[in-house]
Amino acid sequence: MTREELVAQIAKKKSFLCVGLDVDLNKIPEHLLKEEDPIFAFNKAIIDATAPYCVAYKPNLAFYEAFGVKGIQAFEKTVSYLKENYPEQFVIADAKRGDIGNTSKMYARTFFGEYNVDALTVAPYMGEDSVTPFLDGYDGKWVILLALTSNKGSFDFQLTEDENGERLFEKVIKKSRQWGNDENMMYVVGATRGEMFKDIRKVAPNSFLLVPGVGAQGGSLEEVCKYGMIKDCGLLVNSSRGIIYASNGTDFAEIAGQKAKELQAEMEALLQS
Repeated sequence: MTREELVAQIAKKKSFLCVGLDVDLNKIPEHLLKEEDPIFAFNKAIIDATAPYCVAYKPNLAFYEAFGVKGIQAFEKTVSYLKENYPEQFVIADAKRGDIGNTSKMYARTFFGEYNVDALTVAPYMGEDSVTPFLDGYDGKWVILLALTSNKGSFDFQLTEDENGERLFEKVIKKSRQWGNDENMMYVVGATRGEMFKDIRKVAPNSFLLVPGVGAQGGSLEEVCKYGMIKDCGLLVNSSRGIIYASNGTDFAEIAGQKAKELQAEMEALLQS
């Protein structure tokens, strides 16, 4: 999916919502556990209920790999279902890969070639040769680089400063812009960072940002938009638990759709303003 196509979907749906598909079998409705593939059954129902209100889905690989082959099969079925029934949706594999060049090359082949997702989250710690294989030969695919996350441990590295006062996350963004561009590289920035989105926009003025942390983690959608939104939106705001686990009853999909619709309405108002 190109940037132009993604922006067109945002304008059409008046939404920049990404729904995180982090499926925990301990949290899904009990009646689904009787299904042959409860993970896929849950995802399918959530997707059908929320698709009108979002532009992207983000399955987190950890929640699938934890169940071995069956989990990976559920992931594959989920991606295939999206591609076949909702081809306008931007599909992100949240896998946080990144290794030496030949290993990253295989990861790229796995996610872009085999699974055919639109984007993959990538860890930049090992530098250029761990990132560029994901950008080489995969037109229309995106690398989403970890930049400034909202977890407590981010203070250990991401916010440390060099002798010139430049923080590590700023250095990562500046350097990575030599490898990719605004048409194939996004950045993960946690919603709880608030005004720091102003600093992000100084080093990545036109990049799309994938923003987790709105909802259950306490991030403010209004604040994210105030400091992070650009002319063509430039944001994909992810919500997982606040949507997919809003109910654990037989009405779980209906309630998930309602929660997604509520967020879409907020986003529409923010886009207009």
